[in-house]
Amino acid sequence: MRQGRPGMPRRLLILGGTAEAAALARALPQRFGARIVAITALAGRTEHPGPLPGEVRIGGFGGTEGLASYLNSAGIDLLIDATHPFADRIALHARLAADAARVPRLVLERPPWRRHPLDRWIEVETLEGAASAVGRLGRRCFLTVGASDLAPFAGTRGVHFVVRLIDPPRVPPPLASHEIVLGRGPFALAEEELLLRRHRIDVVAAKASGGSATEAKLIAARQASLPVVMLRRPKPEPGPRVANVEDALLWLARAIEGSAPKTVEVAGP
Repeated sequence: MRQGRPGMPRRLLILGGTAEAAALARALPQRFGARIVAITALAGRTEHPGPLPGEVRIGGFGGTEGLASYLNSAGIDLLIDATHPFADRIALHARLAADAARVPRLVLERPPWRRHPLDRWIEVETLEGAASAVGRLGRRCFLTVGASDLAPFAGTRGVHFVVRLIDPPRVPPPLASHEIVLGRGPFALAEEELLLRRHRIDVVAAKASGGSATEAKLIAARQASLPVVMLRRPKPEPGPRVANVEDALLWLARAIEGSAPKTVEVAGP
């Protein structure tokens, strides 16, 4: 474990891009003052990210070796991976780079959604499986898998897709029949119910992202008795993880006080 510099603030790298990462960055100044200097790293996929305290770094690191080099050159003492549950590549790079640079790493993992007895979920392992299931289940699909994961649905015929994105797409989606709706969570139940009715949705396709910001679409689908094609999360990287910002702050507090960081494990699905 890398030793902090006596009398100097600890340097923390937050791998962000999620609401949880932003909440963590905003909580740090009040909790730790000048004892922690935070750098939030964003991949740059969202055109207008909200303001964050501390330093913000936009862009990739160049894989495991690039991230390990950055950890060393920037004097990073602690790393918190608060990326999206489906950002499995950066999660792997973060684990390997932290090990190589001997930087303590914590995963701030958004808790998964819990299936309600009335939910009509069809759980699949791949985007291709999701596309196939959508084609069997409906003709008007509310698609919420993100701009970078639309290609597997291009071969799904006879389905009109209502695609929700945060930003307007840079290139037209590769879907034969579609329309784009823009929005950034959190979404209220009433607006999700209205969207499903207005667009005559008969099937929903989503990633098992978890969290409260986009859960209302699942409640709306449940109340309308609509099937939901749910892409399961990738297997998480091994290592310490917590389920909320408060536990991440406790881990940081123990780290800067000089004791071995402890964690509260996220409960499994």
